[in-house]
Amino acid sequence: MSTSTLIIGWLYFSLQEASSRRASLGKRVLGLSVVSEEGEQLSFTQASIRYFSKILSVLILFLGYFMMLFSHKKQTLHDKIAKSLVLKS
Repeated sequence: MSTSTLIIGWLYFSLQEASSRRASLGKRVLGLSVVSEEGEQLSFTQASIRYFSKILSVLILFLGYFMMLFSHKKQTLHDKIAKSLVLKS
C-alpha cells in the first residue's frame, strides 16, 4: 500500500465517520453508522484510531474482525481499541 493510498483512505474514512453522517458512503448504503460506545458522534481522533487499528485487525490474520462473533456488542478489535460501535441506523 502506498503512502498516498493510506493517507487518502485515512482521511476519507475518518472524516466520514467523524461527520454528522457517522458513516462512509458504503456504510450509509447498508444502513449502518459508527458511534462511540456512549452513542455519540466519533471525534476525528477516535475515527483515526479506528482506521489505523484496522491494520492490526488485518495483520493478525483477520482475527480482529472475527472477534465480533464473540463480542456481545459485536465489536471488532479496531472498534474495541477506538471505543466505537457500528450500529444499524
